[in-house]
Amino acid sequence: MEYQRMIPVTIVTGFLGSGKTTLLGSLIKSRQTRRLALLINEFGEVSIDGALINDSVGGDEHVRIHDFPYGLIAYGDDEHFIPTLQAIAKRRANVDHVLIETSGLALPTAVMELLQSPELAKDFILDATLAVVDTPLLLSDQFDRDLSADSPQAAVADSVATLFEQQLEYADVVVLNKIDSLDEDALLLAEQRVRERAPNVRFLELAYNAQLDIRLALGLRLHQPTFTAHNHRFTPLAAVPDSGTPTLGSHTKLNGHVHSGLAVHSHGLATHKHFHEQDPGWLSFVLRSQEPQQPETLKQALIEVAKVEPLLRSKGFIRLVDPDQSVLVQAVRTRVAISTDTIKQSAKESELVFIGYHLNRNKVAALLSRLTATQWQ
Repeated sequence: MEYQRMIPVTIVTGFLGSGKTTLLGSLIKSRQTRRLALLINEFGEVSIDGALINDSVGGDEHVRIHDFPYGLIAYGDDEHFIPTLQAIAKRRANVDHVLIETSGLALPTAVMELLQSPELAKDFILDATLAVVDTPLLLSDQFDRDLSADSPQAAVADSVATLFEQQLEYADVVVLNKIDSLDEDALLLAEQRVRERAPNVRFLELAYNAQLDIRLALGLRLHQPTFTAHNHRFTPLAAVPDSGTPTLGSHTKLNGHVHSGLAVHSHGLATHKHFHEQDPGWLSFVLRSQEPQQPETLKQALIEVAKVEPLLRSKGFIRLVDPDQSVLVQAVRTRVAISTDTIKQSAKESELVFIGYHLNRNKVAALLSRLTATQWQ
């Protein structure tokens, strides 16, 4: 039987608000001649990230986007993942690489496992898994467990820490993002905290201005297959850093290193026996308002909501007084950014996605309505 080129797949994982979409946008812009297929997954009713990626693509015919809203990509109830990849395989002559952005509430293992299923294993090969980290959040202890008495706050902290650690555990490359205001000591501390949680991570990379050299993201070939007559297997990793590995004296060594010729990484199906379904405590909902919003008022309102409710992520577009403008809102806990220079098509209403742990929709809507003096529902 004639051998067909296997299509490399890069998985981009990372906790809510780590900057995965922005990083993907920068990779698309630096794709050179690569023809890409992107699968974008969001945990929510509305695709905000998909809209942002589409804006980055700008009609480029060599980049195709497949949106996966509603739930977690490749998890048990996802009926679209395998058919979508099979359709991509049929047009393999026009696809050089597949990029999959998972939800901030998903583990990469779901995708990794299905890539090795009988339906996909002959057509696709995992190139690498990248975990994007919100570095300031890591340094502010927001991914630490709460060891105090049993409380709702402790439950949130434990759930966040567990998911964050598992995302790192299955990553080949950890990308330290949002680092522009950090000095060398802070970067070394961030590396130490990553290594403590995931000592087997292959590489740490630095993403200044949410940009990563595409040579450090695509074409790493960390999971090369060895074929036998009836199946394929993954050769074991020769050596990885362990818990005693010291941090680097200088982070300049993290930039521009060559990945070719490395030993491949072991990710057989047995690796994924700890397959985790979605924690039912994680909730997402959309609130809408027909009334124009004042950006600074809304920003302060979202900060106050995050102080009193277990809100970890909010994002969306808001309608301003000018009917021809809508502005992007991106919030991680109490850190809110409103991009007034991001002009979209005229919006008839404001629309925000909220994600949190045991988040109460009615309370958030009432508080947001009161603080902005507009109706949110």
